[in-house]
Amino acid sequence: MPDQQTRPFTLFTGQWADLPFEEVARLASGWGYDGLEIAVSGDHLDAWRWDEPGYVESKLAVLEKYNLKVWAISNHLKGQAVCDDPIDFRHEAIVGSRVWGDGEPEGVRQRAAEEMKHTARLARALGVDTVVGFTGSSIWQYVAMFPPVPEKVIDAGYQDFADRWNPILDVFDEQGVRFAHEVHPSEIAYDYWTTVRTLEAIGHREAFGLNWDPSHFMWQGIDPVSFIWDFKDRIYHVDCKDTKLRPTGRNTVMGSHLPWGDPRRGWDFVSAGRGDVPWESSFRALTAIGYTGPISVEWEDAGMDRLHGAPEALAALKKFDFPASQTSFDAAFSSKD
Repeated sequence: MPDQQTRPFTLFTGQWADLPFEEVARLASGWGYDGLEIAVSGDHLDAWRWDEPGYVESKLAVLEKYNLKVWAISNHLKGQAVCDDPIDFRHEAIVGSRVWGDGEPEGVRQRAAEEMKHTARLARALGVDTVVGFTGSSIWQYVAMFPPVPEKVIDAGYQDFADRWNPILDVFDEQGVRFAHEVHPSEIAYDYWTTVRTLEAIGHREAFGLNWDPSHFMWQGIDPVSFIWDFKDRIYHVDCKDTKLRPTGRNTVMGSHLPWGDPRRGWDFVSAGRGDVPWESSFRALTAIGYTGPISVEWEDAGMDRLHGAPEALAALKKFDFPASQTSFDAAFSSKD
C-alpha cells in the first residue's frame, strides 16, 4: 500500500445554516478545520445563483479569508423532494419558497429536480466535484410492508427513482460532478439491500455514488465497516456523525415518536466519539479502499452545545486518522543477513 497522508477535515454547515456563512467559516477556522462541506441552505449557498456574476467568487473569498477549502457541497433538503410521495407540510418547511411554489406535489418535485441540476453547476463553478444529498423515495412509506404491498409497487418505486434521477445525473455528467447519496431511512437506499437495488436501478452509472454516514447504520443494525468494503468503489464522500444506542426493551430502535434527546428513546445522535460507531476500524477500512477525500464532521447532539461539540468532535476523530504506510511492515519482515 502506498504512503497514505491524513485526510482533510471539514465541517458540514447544514446544522449551522441559522448563522451567516462568514461566521461559520470564522468558527471552523478557529477550531482547526481544513474546510467546509457547504450546504445549499440559509445564506451559505443558493444553487439558483450559480451563474450570477461575482456570486461564486464571493463565497471563495470568504473561504480564502479564513484559510479554508471546499471539497464537497450538499443539498439534502431539495434532493429529498425529488422522489418523495406524499409531498406535504414537512417539505414546505425545508425546501424554501422557490421550490415549494403553490405546493402542488408534482410541481414541487420538478422544481426540486431543477435545483439539483443547478447544484451540479454550482459545484463545478466552485471547483468542486462532489455533491452530497438525499434522493427522497416514493416507497419509504411502505417500509413496514403492512397493509400488504404488492411487489409491483416496490418495483415502480425504483423505476420512479431512476426516471427522476437519470436526467439529473445527466447534468452531473455534463459538469464532471458526482452525486454522493446519503444512505438513510426515508431515502430510496437506506440499508445494504436497498443500496444494491438502487445502484441496479440506474445501471450502476458512475455519476451516482454514496456518502458514508455511519450514524444511520448503527440504529438499523448495519455494520458500517463492512458497508465500506462492500461498496468500496462507490464511497464518494464521508460524513461523521455518531449514535448512542440504549435499547432497554421499552426504549426501541423505532424511536417511539419521541423528540431527540428524550431519555425514553432507544438511540440518539451524539457528538462524534461519544457514541457506538467503531471509528478506528472504519477509518482503517477507508484507508484500505483508498479513500483520500475529506472527513466531514456532521455535528448533531441534542444534549450538547454545538460550540463545545464541534471542536471536540474534530479532536476525537483526528486521533483515528493516522497516516498509514507499508514501509514499516516491509522493513520489519525483510530478510536480514
